[in-house]
Amino acid sequence: MGDLADRRDVETEVYQPAEDSQLLLEAARERVTASDLVLEVGTGSGYVAAELAAETDARVVGSDRNPHACRAARARGVQTVRADLVGPFRDGGFDAVLFNPPYLPRVEAAEREDWMESALTGGEMGREVSERFVSAVGRVLAPGGTVWLVASTVSGVEELEARAREVGFDVAQVAEETFPFETLVVLELVGPDH
Repeated sequence: MGDLADRRDVETEVYQPAEDSQLLLEAARERVTASDLVLEVGTGSGYVAAELAAETDARVVGSDRNPHACRAARARGVQTVRADLVGPFRDGGFDAVLFNPPYLPRVEAAEREDWMESALTGGEMGREVSERFVSAVGRVLAPGGTVWLVASTVSGVEELEARAREVGFDVAQVAEETFPFETLVVLELVGPDH
């Protein structure tokens, strides 16, 4: 019975790989090397972390607030820490950090109180979680480290780019995919050589 309950938790409480996951994976795998120590924040099912590790031989660690996601990622073989963004990680510890954040604006009529809601909704404007991440991630990057972050036109890509520049990152769009209702981009944020 426990296995069935675990599977149901993964299906209903854990974000599953989608187009945004694949876009992030494609952008990172071209740039990550075997010697890199990588953190995937919000790892969800662990798909991106596991695939990136397998394809590049880099050491990839996952983190997620959702206990169901941590369990799912561990089942894929991803070393996973339950954490909010980069809170528990040491300063300067990672060569690269990936994040496919919740980026949809809050819609009160559709709002639910569950883990899937927190995996999808990034706040009133949709970018509040991303902005908190951008403000915090520089601390855990090694000098010259790189961040790859998914952003959506429904929540303001330009505003997120501006926030990243404010905190000292060089910003570039390195991947893009357009859908009828939005364009997804992967932002590459390169930190200073502090």
